[in-house]
Amino acid sequence: MGYGPQWRSLRKMVHNLLNQNVARNYVPYQMLENKQMLYDFLETPNDFLKHIRRYSNALTTSMVFGWRTPTYEDEAIVQLFDGFAEFSEINQTGTAALIDFFPFLRRFPDYILTTQKKAKDLHREERALYLRHWLRAKKEIKDGTISQCFCVGMAEAQEKDKFDDALAAYTSGTLLEAGSDTTSSTLYGFVLAMLLYPEVQKEAQQHIDKVCGDDRMPTMDDWEDLHYIRCVMKETLRWMPTTILGAVPHATTADDTYKGFLIPKGAGIMNNVWTINNDPKRAPNPRKFDPSRYKKDHLGLFDSASNPDGSKRDMFTFGAGRRICPGMHVAERSLFLGIARVLWAFDVTPALDASGEKIIPDQERLTQGFVCMPEEYQCTISSRSAGRAERVRSEWRKAEEELLDAKTKQWVENPILRS
Repeated sequence: MGYGPQWRSLRKMVHNLLNQNVARNYVPYQMLENKQMLYDFLETPNDFLKHIRRYSNALTTSMVFGWRTPTYEDEAIVQLFDGFAEFSEINQTGTAALIDFFPFLRRFPDYILTTQKKAKDLHREERALYLRHWLRAKKEIKDGTISQCFCVGMAEAQEKDKFDDALAAYTSGTLLEAGSDTTSSTLYGFVLAMLLYPEVQKEAQQHIDKVCGDDRMPTMDDWEDLHYIRCVMKETLRWMPTTILGAVPHATTADDTYKGFLIPKGAGIMNNVWTINNDPKRAPNPRKFDPSRYKKDHLGLFDSASNPDGSKRDMFTFGAGRRICPGMHVAERSLFLGIARVLWAFDVTPALDASGEKIIPDQERLTQGFVCMPEEYQCTISSRSAGRAERVRSEWRKAEEELLDAKTKQWVENPILRS
């Protein structure tokens, strides 16, 4: 979407959902979904990628639509992540790039441009998914059964500004997509780092044990005391960025010149996040996972990313400019809680092959496409102690009971639900 009144209006709505003050209100959602993720790690550790994806998706659906996804096997989750995979596959083809650079090719029939046909099919499925979610939210708003979420505010804006359901569906759907895929891919990269750099894992656990001990899990109240965990989070974002080319192209609003090269107005500009994050001048020995790079850095992700001096930004994983990721404040809390609590509860060690040898993944083997992550790998995730395992179970049992009580209370108090 071009920069203009409609873009500014939609960006303002998103900002109202995700700004620093509002982001604090989502911590209970994050704590709830985190408790289930830890419990799922404990029960079926080999499915840890699914558990990470469910965690990030459930948090996002709660914030955007007012409902959570309690299982990875939910049809909507499967369709969403399958769509990511198909989109990435399409973008790997040379035809996709040619169609973007030479739009006249779009006039060719689909039987010649099979990539274009795949993209159209994927768009139809994606549009149906996003519309289904949005129309469900509108119905729940009308019935008075929806929880407070982004769609409540967007329904009010739609009534005022008269934009159609397709735009509303894609605005909410884009938030769902962005919040689900990027956070989960980053946490998957974090687990890989702990597997490949056990000395970092050990040091991080020592910091957590000193602050929290055996009796309690880390919370957001430990933010200042767990500075090393924040360093681990920042290094994960630098070392394994999910959007290696800045997610989407920007465009120049006027002619510009860079090192003698003319960049004409309207030219597409890619933000080469991977190269910037791995610049040895900014991060010596960049492919080594080393959280100590940030030991003197006490800035939050937003404060660092918005520094007007680009050389002092810690990484560019969240983009730059007007279209910088508006979800940083929420992502920062999700990542901090996910990293700190996984390290409090579990050890990550190599899996063994049939002959008993350790399986060590290659950190440079990444998926291709719009959003990147490590290729799927094996590891062993085990509880650090019986006491911590029981704490994980009891925390989730208590959360389940509270969820059940809340649903019962809602049913009793709402005659529409009872009917």
